[in-house]
Amino acid sequence: MHIPVLLKETIEYLDIKENGNYIDCTLNGGGHTKEILKRTKGKVLGIEIDKEIFEKIKNENIERLVPVNDNYANLKNIVKENNFNNICGILLDVGMSSYHIDQSKRGFSFQKNEPLLMNYSSKLTAEEIINNYSEKDLEKILKEYGEEKFARKISIQIIKDRPIKTTFQLIEIIKKATPSFYHKNRTHFATRTFQALRIEANKELENLEKVLPQALELLKKGGTLVAISFHSLEDRIIKNFFKNHLKEVKLLTKKPILPDEKEIQSNPRARSAKLRAIKKL
Repeated sequence: MHIPVLLKETIEYLDIKENGNYIDCTLNGGGHTKEILKRTKGKVLGIEIDKEIFEKIKNENIERLVPVNDNYANLKNIVKENNFNNICGILLDVGMSSYHIDQSKRGFSFQKNEPLLMNYSSKLTAEEIINNYSEKDLEKILKEYGEEKFARKISIQIIKDRPIKTTFQLIEIIKKATPSFYHKNRTHFATRTFQALRIEANKELENLEKVLPQALELLKKGGTLVAISFHSLEDRIIKNFFKNHLKEVKLLTKKPILPDEKEIQSNPRARSAKLRAIKKL
């Protein structure tokens, strides 16, 4: 089950107006959206990129939810097509869903032996990346998107051992390419490689860079944008975007808001979450 992260803080910073309309750019299981709808008589435009997740939430027939199966990178077009206005707040939770790890069977988790897909809706898969990209391109992805210090060694080993079809095959290759001390870290030694492949397969950072200016433009004056990220690359993009638009916005969070120990205990996946928020002037 997907548990909405930093729910109390999200609702607080969205500062929900009684008759306002809101956008949840990552609808997922609808946790954030349902809480927003409790506090407004307006509507929520809920965007979900993954068709399987979308169908589940759509079938719940949530009152005053306008569900859309699309990529939030197309935010302006989605808003136009749905004639959605009076936007008082936008939520951007760019984390991966628990569904992807636990149930999707698409290779997001290194704890299960699954096909190397790692895609939400795109046609590009992790398997295609691993088996077709050059050694140089693989190294670049692992370095930039995974911040993997053994990127070169892993890339060389991938090229040697291709074709690679499953998560467990890939894990063995990463293990072979990295020193034994690396396998004893608290963070699993495959984490960074898996993150890098997922980001590349779904163009996650590009989509984030595309949606932020659209979100700011669509907000009405006094509206708020709340962004939740789960790793340093996403947080850096959000932080820099907010910083570069200080003439148009008021920073509501000088430092990112982090989950407290109680939330981390009940939902360990919330551990790396960071929330930043702005108000449009």
